[in-house]
Amino acid sequence: MTCRVMLRSVFRCLRINPVAGHRSMSQSSLAGKVAIVTASTDGIGLAAAQALGKRGAHVVVSSRRQANVDKAVALLQSQSIQVTGTTCNVGKGEDREKLVKMTLDQCGGIDILVSNAAVNPFFGSIMDSTEEVWDKILDVNVKSAFLMTKLVVPHMEKRGGGNVVFVSSVGGYQPMQGLGPYCVSKTALLGLTRALAPDLAQSNIRVNCVAPGVIKTRFSSALWQNEDLVDELKKQLSIKRIGEPEEIGGVIAFLCTEEASYITGETITVTGGIGCRL
Repeated sequence: MTCRVMLRSVFRCLRINPVAGHRSMSQSSLAGKVAIVTASTDGIGLAAAQALGKRGAHVVVSSRRQANVDKAVALLQSQSIQVTGTTCNVGKGEDREKLVKMTLDQCGGIDILVSNAAVNPFFGSIMDSTEEVWDKILDVNVKSAFLMTKLVVPHMEKRGGGNVVFVSSVGGYQPMQGLGPYCVSKTALLGLTRALAPDLAQSNIRVNCVAPGVIKTRFSSALWQNEDLVDELKKQLSIKRIGEPEEIGGVIAFLCTEEASYITGETITVTGGIGCRL
């Protein structure tokens, strides 16, 4: 079949069934949706906000520092994305409540939560980690992810449903040397996803997780700026390069669209081909 004949066939199909031509656009559209993305002024969080915003969502970005919030808001506005920003330390209950209240006051509802905030105050042998290290990591990386979800679910229910996406890590499957407590917290998010999904499905809320590999962000710079480590890592990769934040943001946004309407309780690994299993 020649290219010309193929095109005539496609156009004939669209004239007969014009809805077919708009299906992919409508399914991937998030117009009218409101998305909270925590820790979203750089790296994967910012990329997620961009991807959601480019699909039409009003994104609410946050981080602990006002200067970072202002910079991210200006960038997103320059890309014609609807955006609101505020400071928020997700480890503090009053900050989580402030973030939700501001979103409701300024945007009228909540449809999407992307829980991206994480800390790692420790590097070394897991046997040298202290109780304070574990408290900090589990409070921010796991407990606050659940408590943010608990805060937004009633408002998603008022809208008829919604989406929650947790950001885990390849380290949740295969702990990295020196990052034991952090990796354990990321494993916990895999379990939290599975535990929440059946309960929230009753409210038409889907819960999924994304586990990135090594991505070129400030947070992981100690890994990808080490040439010897990168060379060793590339031996495990099918795609022989470090990932970009946008490659994670796009997957997160996909999980929040109607194109992913039959996916819940799943973790999507985005690792360049590193084998992942528990």
